[in-house]
Amino acid sequence: SARARGGAPTSCDSTREREAATTSSTVGSPVLGGPRDPGGRPYALVWADSFSQTLDGAGARAVVDVLEANGFAPIVAPDACCGLTWITTGQLSGAKKHLASLLGVLAPFAASGIPIVGVEPSCTAVLRDDLVDLLPEDPRSMLVSGATHTLAEVLSAVPESSRNLPSLEGVEIVAQPHCHHYSVMGWDTDQALLESLGARVTRLEGCCGLAGNFGMEAGHYDLSVAVASHSLLPSLSAQPDAVYLADGFSCRTQAAQLAGRGGVHLATLLAGRSA
Repeated sequence: SARARGGAPTSCDSTREREAATTSSTVGSPVLGGPRDPGGRPYALVWADSFSQTLDGAGARAVVDVLEANGFAPIVAPDACCGLTWITTGQLSGAKKHLASLLGVLAPFAASGIPIVGVEPSCTAVLRDDLVDLLPEDPRSMLVSGATHTLAEVLSAVPESSRNLPSLEGVEIVAQPHCHHYSVMGWDTDQALLESLGARVTRLEGCCGLAGNFGMEAGHYDLSVAVASHSLLPSLSAQPDAVYLADGFSCRTQAAQLAGRGGVHLATLLAGRSA
């Protein structure tokens, strides 16, 4: 929540309302029940956040391809920032301005019943959680929050018989769920999807240690490395041939810089591409 990252606290009532709205929108028919293209494919809006647009676009491109392969008609959202870096540095006025602009871009799609598919977990979590904390009076906030999904959530709404996903039989995966991913959206859906495809998943607990801008700031390096050394680095060392799965740009960066290990986004893995 914004409180956890420097914002104002949220009431228990508003949190329960948000969780109820989010839960109801992530199960089955709402994902598939929106408008369709002339060929009968349900539309899905891919929101390529600023990280995915400028630092590592492989995940966003793969999300588009995987959605298309699984019967969706993907639309790429116009460029718009969620203000994540403003939130994490306590600049909430600036964050609210970015979020208000983002609502103008995303709300019309959400109002039409088109699911919004996030790429970067920390930015997806902003839409699911911080957005309603920071702009609670704007009715579009709850609308967009409830329409926002992870790729795994969207694919899990597709009947198994209709999915077009690769077999992962025999594939060993070391997975580092982004902290915002498992704390806001949860990672059980991702794990269940991977295991249904035959993968053997080692799910790491805790943080990779980079934590966005935190690990890059002066005075934090030693702590950042210490956190990575708790779970991430030993696990990568113990499984040198495993696929390192990390949807978060920070989590991939940490492993690349400290272990020389490339990581992949879930979409990249499902599209059959390597790091």
